[in-house]
Amino acid sequence: MSIVITGASGHLGRSTAELVLGRVPASEVILTTRHPEELSDLAERGAEVRRADFERPETLVGAFEGGEKLLLISTPDLDRRAAQHRAAIEAAKVAGVRHVSYTSYLNPVEANPAAITPSHRDTEKALRESGLDWTALRNAFYAEYQVPAGAQAISTGRLVHNNGEGRTAYVSREDCAAAAAAVLTTGGHEGRAYDITGPRPLGQEDVAALLSEVSGRPVEAVALDDEEFVRGLAAAGIPEPVARGISTYGRAIREDYLGEASDAVEFLTGRPPRSLREVFEAHRGELMQGVSA
Repeated sequence: MSIVITGASGHLGRSTAELVLGRVPASEVILTTRHPEELSDLAERGAEVRRADFERPETLVGAFEGGEKLLLISTPDLDRRAAQHRAAIEAAKVAGVRHVSYTSYLNPVEANPAAITPSHRDTEKALRESGLDWTALRNAFYAEYQVPAGAQAISTGRLVHNNGEGRTAYVSREDCAAAAAAVLTTGGHEGRAYDITGPRPLGQEDVAALLSEVSGRPVEAVALDDEEFVRGLAAAGIPEPVARGISTYGRAIREDYLGEASDAVEFLTGRPPRSLREVFEAHRGELMQGVSA
């Protein structure tokens, strides 16, 4: 069984690759990336590193050839990635891949207002229609992404958001990698969608309380409506179209599209997922960077 991991030089791809290399012979692991030089250490361990560029779909068949299972990590180009993913799925079929697992997103239904929803929904549809075995790994928002926002909140004493009373179960990226590695190296996951979440849903009041406890400094959650939130981001230098895209995630949380926690991480990995507190404690130095001594 050969396993192909796309985007293997990225954070999630590398973490998944390292876990897979701990479970199967390196000769069975194919890592694809636009930057093969960044994976030289994994190549030295015996993994095969191949150049693949989703901007050049003609590179994908050769990159995937010989693989039986493939982890398709979603690409960063929000506007183009649905087409990129469809090309990758077609390339996987031509290359003889049997099973594609895809890093998707929670609750990718049409009504979910988050800006990333359409590309994930379209990719899942393409997988279901491909004739290949498939698995959807619907990752919640990364807990690590809350660290920069948390550092800003600790510095100012205000955690500004447009989530309303909504809650979501932030998940550690390392738990997403562990779940992906489990699906790639074990059987029985065909035709399944897993919600990959943290242990419990949290509101922004909860997050502010955690930041206060970890930092020893007071942090209050400050709720804004969407327009106020967008204006604040724009005032901070974020282009308005980008700010409006960011605001859609708070709306999705507020409208309860992302409010459920699941047991998928423990089911797949045999251990419970890390809490947001654990992630904050592990990144305490980054959280405190903007605080004067």
